[in-house]
Amino acid sequence: ALVRSPQPVLILTPYFFVSQTPQLRLALLLFVASGLCLAGLDGVGKLVLSETGLLLLVWSRYVGHLLLSIPIAYAYAGPRFFVSARPGLQLVRSLLMALTTLLFFAGLQWLPLAEASALAFTAPIWVALLSWRVLGESVAYSDKWIAAIGFSGVLLIVRPGTDVFHPAALLVMAMALVNAVYQLLTRKLTQDSAFTTFFFSPLVGAVVSSVLLLDYGLPESLSIKNMVLLASTGILGGLGHLLITLSFYRAPPASLIPFVYLQMIWAIVLGWLLFDQLPDAIALTGMAVIVSAGLWLILHRRRAMRASLGVSGRP
Repeated sequence: ALVRSPQPVLILTPYFFVSQTPQLRLALLLFVASGLCLAGLDGVGKLVLSETGLLLLVWSRYVGHLLLSIPIAYAYAGPRFFVSARPGLQLVRSLLMALTTLLFFAGLQWLPLAEASALAFTAPIWVALLSWRVLGESVAYSDKWIAAIGFSGVLLIVRPGTDVFHPAALLVMAMALVNAVYQLLTRKLTQDSAFTTFFFSPLVGAVVSSVLLLDYGLPESLSIKNMVLLASTGILGGLGHLLITLSFYRAPPASLIPFVYLQMIWAIVLGWLLFDQLPDAIALTGMAVIVSAGLWLILHRRRAMRASLGVSGRP
């Protein structure tokens, strides 16, 4: 049987960074920076949401992203950057991306930033459970048990039946499910350039929110501060997705994905700095359960994929 050369793997130890090649170190820096941008987007969005409304926030986030994506996609993919082998799937994926933003910020206006981010990070658990239906991949029984453990962490955060519970948590959980389908569809777009996908990602959100904004109009008063904050959501969102794309060009995505959970740290820090909110001990335990389950599923799936290809785990 043909044995493929193993891809370099980033090791989750305190010394992993200095032991990697310059290309992998750059990829990791880009990927971690993307998490900072996306966590910043969530924090700024929550900060400005009560004064600008949800529609204007979604419009700013996607129009800014679209304006950023056009020249970058042109530079990297050429004048036919907007040509896709599967345009229908690109548009469906773009619609799902817009829906994730709408659901997340609709819930975030009522929830602390860290707790909402933790609920959103159940998406990898949903990916593991749904991959058999969307991609035809088998799901091991161990994955199902770990997913169940991960969802128990959700109960520790939302605590239904207590005064802590807020119905807005259901919106963020729905967002995680939609986000999982969005991620699975992304894996079916391998025929397109990553920069074509980068261009399509904000397209539906930008167009639909623009049409709705023409109907509903802008708020009567909008401060300079809020204008700057709204503009920054588009920059942060677009830059975050661009950095992910650039990092995946420099290292295997499977080597970088485990580090996505660093974004939980940024969410906790921003929640404390911007809103003076820190999770209690029970919520932190729930977050740890979700992160542990998600990491296990990601790493287990990566090992299974490497084994199915006949790839050795050693460099």
